[in-house]
Amino acid sequence: MPQPSTGYIDQSARSNWMRLRTLVLVRWFAIAGQIVTLIIAQYLYELELALIPCATVIGMSVLTNLFALLVFPDNRRLSETETMFTLLFDTLQLSLLLAFTGGLSNPFALLILAPVAIAATVLPTRSTLLLAICAIGMITVVGLIHLPLDTATGNLMNMPDVFVFGFWVAIVTGIIFISVYTRRVTAEMTSMSEALLATQMALAREQKLTDLGGVVAATAHELGTPLATIKLTSAELMEEMEDSPELHADARLIHEQADRCRDILASMGRAGKDDLHLRVTPWSALVREAAEPHLERGKTVLFTFNNNDEFDTNQPQTMRKPEVIHGLRNLVQNAVDFSNSNVHIDIGWDQTHVYVKICDDGRGFEPQILNRIGDPFVRSRKRNKLITDRPGYDGMGLGLFIAKTLLERSGAKLGFSNGIGSDDIGGAIVSVNWPSKKLVVDAPAFGKNELIEV
Repeated sequence: MPQPSTGYIDQSARSNWMRLRTLVLVRWFAIAGQIVTLIIAQYLYELELALIPCATVIGMSVLTNLFALLVFPDNRRLSETETMFTLLFDTLQLSLLLAFTGGLSNPFALLILAPVAIAATVLPTRSTLLLAICAIGMITVVGLIHLPLDTATGNLMNMPDVFVFGFWVAIVTGIIFISVYTRRVTAEMTSMSEALLATQMALAREQKLTDLGGVVAATAHELGTPLATIKLTSAELMEEMEDSPELHADARLIHEQADRCRDILASMGRAGKDDLHLRVTPWSALVREAAEPHLERGKTVLFTFNNNDEFDTNQPQTMRKPEVIHGLRNLVQNAVDFSNSNVHIDIGWDQTHVYVKICDDGRGFEPQILNRIGDPFVRSRKRNKLITDRPGYDGMGLGLFIAKTLLERSGAKLGFSNGIGSDDIGGAIVSVNWPSKKLVVDAPAFGKNELIEV
C-alpha cells in the first residue's frame, strides 16, 4: 500500500525534538557538580588546584546558560547544527576543566561520555560521528597536556603511565561503543514507533470505513419514510393538476426525483449493510473480499481451497475483522506487485485452524533478509525490481510491517519463505495461520429462523 506521509519522520525532523531548555538544565546540574567537586577537592582533600583557570572555564558555562535563557524563548527547539555545537561546547568545557585538574588522572574524565551519549540519542549518524571524533581528540590532548594534581605538601598525584594509557583506552572504547550502540538502539526504537503509528493510522482508517457503512445504512433507513411521503404526495398532486400542464410537470418532476433518491438510498443501504450487518462471513469470502481490489490488475489470481480447485461449501464462518481484511489485502497487493503473471491463493481450514497461503511467481524474497521480513523500513525484494515495478512506492518495508502487525494482533502467525517445492510456483510465499478460536464463530451469519407462534 502507498506509505502514509505522516507515518514516517525523517532524521532531520527527529533532531529538532531537542529543546534548548533541556540542555540548559542539564548544564546547570553539571556546573553545580563541578563547583561542589572543586570545593571538596580543595578544602577536604587539600589538593592544590588551579582555581582561577577552573573558575574561568566554569564561568564560561554559566555565561552561556544565562545568554541562552535571556535571548531565546523557553520552548526553543534546536536544529541539528545547533544541538551539535551545544554538545561540542560542553565537551570542550569539560576537557579544559580536566586539563586544569590532572588530566586522565582525574577520575571524572569518564564524564566525557555524556555529550556523546546525548548526541547518539538525538542526532543523526554524521553529527554523532563528528562529535565522537572531537571527543576522542580532546581526551587525547588532555591526556598529553595537563596540569598535574598537587597536594598541600607538594606531592604529585599522578597515576602510573600504564594506568593512564589504560584509562584512555577505556574512554575511547566507551565513546565508540556508546556512539554505535546507542545510535543503533535509538534508530530502531524510533523506526518502530513510527511504524506503529502508521499501523494505527491504517487500522483507524479501516475502522472508519466500517463505521461509515453503518452510518450510510442508518441514513438510508431513516430517509426512506419521508421520501415515500413525498412520492405519495406528488402522485396525488399530479392527479389534481392534470388540467394545469406546467404544475403537472413540476409535480411529475418531484415524483421522478423522489424515485431517484429512493434508488440511490437503496444502493447506499446495501453497501452500508454489507459493512454493518455482515459481521460473520465464510472464510473464503473473507479472503476474496481482501483480495478483490487486486484481481483486475493484469495478473492472474487463482484461488484454491484446501489445495483443491473445487469450492468447498463446508467451511467455517469467520468474523469480518477490519485488521484481518486490511492485512491480507496488503499481502495480496505485494504478491500482485512483484509477480510475473500468476498469484496463487490457497484458502484452507481444519478442525483447529484456518489459514491462507499466498504465492507468486516473481523473484521471491532476498535470502539474506528472510529473517527480518516484517521489520519496519526493511526492503524485502530486490531494489531494482522495486524501482521498475513499483515506482510510486517508497519501498521502506512499512507495508509488510503494517500487515504483519495487524494480522498478529488478530491472533495470526505469519511465515515468509521462497518457493522451492513442486507444489510452489517459485516466487515468494506468505503463509498466515489462525487458531480457530481467534477467528471462527460457531453461529451462522444470520442465525436460525424461529417459528413465531400466534
